[in-house]
Amino acid sequence: MKKISILFCLILLVFTSCNHQNKGVIEAVTAEEMQSLIHLDDVQLVDLRSEKDRLLQGYIANSQHIDFNSDTFESDIANLDKTKPVALYCNSGKRSAECAEKLIEAGFVKIFDLKGGVSEWKHQGKELVID
Repeated sequence: MKKISILFCLILLVFTSCNHQNKGVIEAVTAEEMQSLIHLDDVQLVDLRSEKDRLLQGYIANSQHIDFNSDTFESDIANLDKTKPVALYCNSGKRSAECAEKLIEAGFVKIFDLKGGVSEWKHQGKELVID
């Protein structure tokens, strides 16, 4: 009977640990890959820079602005749809990498992180919207 109990606990442990492996995925993408992604209907494109940087440098068309350093950051990301992919960018990639980890912890399924941020986007000759 003791062997059966141990076997049952091992099987339960395997199934429980498999469920924890269904964690979300973060994929670092190039500017070219990001440009393809943003044309998909279900991708939520998020600019994590300050409002000042967004206005001075421009932003990727159709992106929503969530300032990573704002007091409302946590509540702002909570308004995103966890079931849809999220594409993140900032100026250089540091804030977007940190945000991607926070989104995984919050239960988001798929996150794309622009390698090199807006700096690399511009370096690759991609367009930005300037208001």
